[in-house]
Amino acid sequence: QLQLVESGGGLVQPGGSLRLSCVVSGISMDYYNIGWVRQGPGKEREGVACIGSSGGSTKYADSVKGRFTISRDNAKNTAYLQMSSLDADDTAVYYCAAVSWTRGCGTFEFDYFGQGTQVTVSS
Repeated sequence: QLQLVESGGGLVQPGGSLRLSCVVSGISMDYYNIGWVRQGPGKEREGVACIGSSGGSTKYADSVKGRFTISRDNAKNTAYLQMSSLDADDTAVYYCAAVSWTRGCGTFEFDYFGQGTQVTVSS
């Protein structure tokens, strides 16, 4: 059973940066696309970013393009989300997610989720 554990959330000021990490265990992440989804207060869950199993392709929500960067290190079974120029609208619980490489990243649909890490952007 694939398990995902996020870390790196916290309180950050507007304009600041934060890097989230996601450690994958249980099954090799080599055959899974990894993504990040978030759910802000009173909002629906939103796909934020996704990276293909080999790291060669990425997809971002329009709301984070140019500010967020997703990456992965399969040797470390870890994925990352580097976030910059954060604002209040980025406040949310961020979940690491995974889906078989055969499904692609196009629709931000995932089968596995971590427990989430809170990101709060506030002065």
